[in-house]
Amino acid sequence: MWCSSIEVIHTYFKVSERLSQPGVAIGLAWTPLGGEIMFVEASRMDGEGQLTLTGQLGNVMKESAHLAISWLRSNAKKYHLTNASGSFDLLENTDIHLHFPAGAVTKDGPSAGVTIATCLASLFSGRLVRSDVAMTGEITLRGLVLPVGGIKDKVLAAHRAGLKRVIIPQRNDKDLEEIPANVRQDLSFITASCLDEVLNAAFDGGFTVKTRPGLLNSKL
Repeated sequence: MWCSSIEVIHTYFKVSERLSQPGVAIGLAWTPLGGEIMFVEASRMDGEGQLTLTGQLGNVMKESAHLAISWLRSNAKKYHLTNASGSFDLLENTDIHLHFPAGAVTKDGPSAGVTIATCLASLFSGRLVRSDVAMTGEITLRGLVLPVGGIKDKVLAAHRAGLKRVIIPQRNDKDLEEIPANVRQDLSFITASCLDEVLNAAFDGGFTVKTRPGLLNSKL
């Protein structure tokens, strides 16, 4: 599909509007018709630690969501992520709802892992994800980022949407050779081997570890 520069600008502003509050991130998906950008939305509410997933998700994608929340819970103190009551136990008295719009379309596969983790990090930190960034990558329970397929089509989808930064797994670096030169020139690529690197690239100013005040003044 061909897009004029005016169409790209309009598309980007629509994308930017959807990332105007914490708990939203943009992923990249592959379909038989090509790549697509994919929004992930999260909200939290008082509850009993339940995770609700909506948007016609397959089992692999559901597992990615559980991996993401488990990794964030184990790293909550490191990044000073808290629930609404200030607890580092993100699911304490808290329910989470993750939604993948375009609910009539079935979605599956592991490549949304980095997007889900970023979306939840945004929700629990209260920080906005950059509105010009999209990402793809499988995650492990230890926060490693694993390679995925369809990189060329996914990057082209990000370019069509007017985005400027694309985060991909480090082990997919060789796939960038398939991207047309004019597209590569318009985009900034971040290759990540772990979720720490993904988060640093997805937020303005990075997503740094929070050091406890007492450690700053400690002496050996």
